[in-house]
Amino acid sequence: MSISVPSGYNINEITNLVRQEMGTSANIKSKTTRKNVTSALARIEQALRVFKVTPPNGLCIYSGNVAENEGVSDIKLWVFEPPESINLRTYRCEQTFLVNHLKELVEEKEVYGLITLDKSEACIGFLMGKTIKAEHNFTSMVPGKTGKGGQSAQRFERVRAGLLLSFLKQVGEAATKTFEQNKNLKGILVGGPGPVKESFADGDFLSEALKKKIIGIKDLSYSGEPGLKELLERSEDVLKEASATLEREIIIDFFDHLKKEDGLAAYGYIDVLKSLKLGAVKKLIVSEDMPLKHFEIKCDKCGFVEEKIAKRESLPSVCPKCTAELKCSEKADFVEEIEKKAESMGSKFVEVSSETPEGAQFLQLGGIGAVLRYKV
Repeated sequence: MSISVPSGYNINEITNLVRQEMGTSANIKSKTTRKNVTSALARIEQALRVFKVTPPNGLCIYSGNVAENEGVSDIKLWVFEPPESINLRTYRCEQTFLVNHLKELVEEKEVYGLITLDKSEACIGFLMGKTIKAEHNFTSMVPGKTGKGGQSAQRFERVRAGLLLSFLKQVGEAATKTFEQNKNLKGILVGGPGPVKESFADGDFLSEALKKKIIGIKDLSYSGEPGLKELLERSEDVLKEASATLEREIIIDFFDHLKKEDGLAAYGYIDVLKSLKLGAVKKLIVSEDMPLKHFEIKCDKCGFVEEKIAKRESLPSVCPKCTAELKCSEKADFVEEIEKKAESMGSKFVEVSSETPEGAQFLQLGGIGAVLRYKV
């Protein structure tokens, strides 16, 4: 059984549907199938009782017999709020679970297209997160330059130019088809050892929409698949700026909500943690230079122990009970703690730098903030 409930949907309707299916499942002819279906539905119906409303991101429920051996019953149940809001309502009873819509949620969101080429070969690939993935390799039929003169040399150059044009069209068509299929494409990098890369980038070989996404053209020692890694290494400046642009957009969105005073922004770890526990955080933003840490302070003399989220310099040095000297130790990584909390609540976690003006301003505000799903 695979059930997806979209955000904002009346969960009582799903509960009623499950109960109706429990009634009709008695008509299933196969005794084994009937038993598995009714058992799965019973578990789902019981799990739905704890939900008065659909969670902010929706709800996913999976239940069924997962036993590897035929004739054995091992009914399992999974109930969770997806990491991002879903708009698809599904109810399926099949041999396999329906998870394609969930796979889309966990796809790498920062993807760049890579093209390396010269007159003899080309390669099309992706940079997905930190992973390079080659998709297509091409070898051309373009011959090298000739030393012959006269009319035969002119004809040879025309043939050569025609073959190169056909090769670039082939690469462009494949790149357009490949890149347009990825909705998360942020930009395109083009590289190669000769002038062919400029001819390709400036020509009409890619669609107009993709040409606008070219963010860098780099000189390389290699073309084809061996050049993909070199293209990435030589494009660090471009990619860093692209990531900085994305970070700025996130921080600007946060400050826009603050300026509007619409109640959809929170800052300071106390208010952010409060919103996070309520499941209200859509996007948790933390500066990589945030000074807050999770400390444990204790007094060996009287046994006083306390945990604090604070800057190290703001911690007390003497025990509030006996005035003896306190010992301080970092108990846990606060950023890791809050990232895990965000993940468990279906909130997006974003760590930003303080190198941009917007990032520096965000750090001055405390270095931790959130864009909310609703007012708290």
